[in-house]
Amino acid sequence: MVKKYITLPISEQELVELKAGELVFLSGTLYTARDAAHKRITEALENNQKTPFELKDSAIYYTGPAPAKEGEIIGVCGPTSSSRMDEYTPKLLEMGVKIMIGKGNRSQYVIESMKKNKAVYLCAVGGAAAIIKKYIKSAEVIAYEDLGTEAVRKLDVENFPLIVCIDSKGNSLFRR
Repeated sequence: MVKKYITLPISEQELVELKAGELVFLSGTLYTARDAAHKRITEALENNQKTPFELKDSAIYYTGPAPAKEGEIIGVCGPTSSSRMDEYTPKLLEMGVKIMIGKGNRSQYVIESMKKNKAVYLCAVGGAAAIIKKYIKSAEVIAYEDLGTEAVRKLDVENFPLIVCIDSKGNSLFRR
């Protein structure tokens, strides 16, 4: 299995060279957002309002972390089903989001938007939430605190292990 170490923000060259099936170790800043946050971000865009973070060249992790226990940076932080974000994804890709992280397959219209906008979909291992949190070095709520665990967070990660499930050319592990 090919292993690649990527530091965010990812360059376009690095992004288009990623191939479905490769193992990626991601370091840098990514943002958490689930469906409620995606809805609000999309509404902000529709109303010409500021989004909680710069979408261009960003990476979004579809997760709603559990509250951190005393002395911990974050609680368990596993991926959620990505298809719940499909309704909002093409607009966010048009605005420059380059990496999405979650679990499960994506719709064909999301894959077409990924190809058009040169974006990739990485999968985190479902059921490994307690292990995943050890790759998170800092976590800060930056928007929509009223959403609780679904608030938007800024995460700094180091060597976060992921698999390229759908690359920027539309090649998919789900269709092999």
